[in-house]
Amino acid sequence: MNNSWKRALTLGAVSTIAFSSTTLAASLPGEGVVVQPVQSTVAEETFQTLIVNRALEALGYDVQPTKEVDYNVGYTSIAKGDATFLAVGWFPLHADKYTMSGGDDSFYMQGQYVSGAAQGYLMDKKTAEKYNITNIEQLKDPEIAKLFDANGDGKADLTGCNPGWGCELVIEEQLTAYGLRDTVTHNQGNYAAIIADTISRYKKGDPVVYYTWTPYWVSGVLVPGKDVVWLEVPFSALPGERKGVDTTLKNGKNYGFEMNSMRIVVNKQFAAENPAAAKLFEIIKLNINDVSAQNMMMSQGKNSMADIESHVNGWIKANQSQFDAWVDEAKKAAM
Repeated sequence: MNNSWKRALTLGAVSTIAFSSTTLAASLPGEGVVVQPVQSTVAEETFQTLIVNRALEALGYDVQPTKEVDYNVGYTSIAKGDATFLAVGWFPLHADKYTMSGGDDSFYMQGQYVSGAAQGYLMDKKTAEKYNITNIEQLKDPEIAKLFDANGDGKADLTGCNPGWGCELVIEEQLTAYGLRDTVTHNQGNYAAIIADTISRYKKGDPVVYYTWTPYWVSGVLVPGKDVVWLEVPFSALPGERKGVDTTLKNGKNYGFEMNSMRIVVNKQFAAENPAAAKLFEIIKLNINDVSAQNMMMSQGKNSMADIESHVNGWIKANQSQFDAWVDEAKKAAM
């Protein structure tokens, strides 16, 4: 990770960014064009969205304050032209949402903004090693499942996924496919609150099993390999149009979810009419480790909008030459 960026985050970045002279050209391709970003209600996706917003502003676009919406609403709003883009579209997890909202006829989606995002089930290492648990299917055993019972109903309490995120459909598909309905409860609601309770139970020494993803701060608190372990699945089982997809990774492990990328989903007509923005959306990239570091700072209390703006300023300052190069290449696409 860029050490200068980490220092900028620690010290607090300046509130304004000194863009290079090349990005302050007199005539910019986005002048007079309004952009409406949307993002999910997951606060940890604000950092990614704001970096894209800043680059669009450097191109001259009039970027409106980001609106928080459910993912499903985000896709339909972009397809209708009521919103311009979503910076954090999870693919292939959101494949069904994308298709149902119009697919390639409605959206422009090129490039990989953030790559290498993993998802799956984890369990505290102590319990996993004591009972030799390596696979989520082992929770079919009522005696094993009872170990993770947090409310006294005899079933394992799995910290799951919010409705509407996409991951909840995978979990629901797998609970049925692996025969876990009678022994496992999929706890849903406010993920931040449920995972906080899970972490509290772990710290008390209680067994825990939960779903999470990377990049996200949870794996900085419950560290895979040290505090917790990934659980495999007995076979691939995905919903919708991905039903036949094999989720086995290159290392031979199968955690039940495909590796994901965060991709920028854009209104197709907007992209066609704004080649500079379209080029930016295609080429801009953010290192997953930088996202994890910023998300961890949010989990430690630096989570106000002012804090996140400071993180964005620090990241741009530490990566100014790359940032300017993206803007310059995007400007050339409009010539």
